[in-house]
Amino acid sequence: MSSTEDEQMGELKDWWQRNGKPLVTGGLLALVVVFGWQAWTRYQSNQSQSASNLYQQLLEASLTPTGKPDTAQVADLAGKLKNEFGGTAYAQYASLFLAKAAVDTGKLDDAAAELKTVVDKPADTTLGEIARQRLAQVMAAQNKAEDALKLLDGDADKAFLAAREELKGDLLVQLGRSDDAYAAYQKAKAALSDEAAVGGLQIKLDDLAKGDA
Repeated sequence: MSSTEDEQMGELKDWWQRNGKPLVTGGLLALVVVFGWQAWTRYQSNQSQSASNLYQQLLEASLTPTGKPDTAQVADLAGKLKNEFGGTAYAQYASLFLAKAAVDTGKLDDAAAELKTVVDKPADTTLGEIARQRLAQVMAAQNKAEDALKLLDGDADKAFLAAREELKGDLLVQLGRSDDAYAAYQKAKAALSDEAAVGGLQIKLDDLAKGDA
């Protein structure tokens, strides 16, 4: 027993001496609450550490020095994270890795399925938005640009607005809707600093402007 647990047990014993046997039910309940909470905290800590270790291994398998992920190991580790820690952020990041591996091997349906599980019930806002945008890109590759646009309807967090609007612009270009695409790119540019807006996004705007000339 740890020193902290010894101290808490001492406090409970003191409480028992002060309050006596008439409160036996409450005393036992207090013991259950204290030690139950300690056990749960230790369990959560162990679970978090185990998930973190698996995720670190997944990163190492994905980001190899050669630049080529160990696909078999990625699939194995991601599967373990999803099975053992389902619903957690770690498990959902594993789904993102599996989706990327599926895209790399041309298995777009598998990639879409992995991403949809995150979009439907994200562990947090960031994961949800990342999965949503990647799913839209996969759908575009499946020639489902209209459905991808619908997926991007609605408001986006300010931190993701520029990326979402630029992606919408790409989808609109794919659909031949140049004017709408230009407007989306302009929204994306407005959401960025002047420095950040220089580059690929500006090139896309310039290309559409030339097309209208």
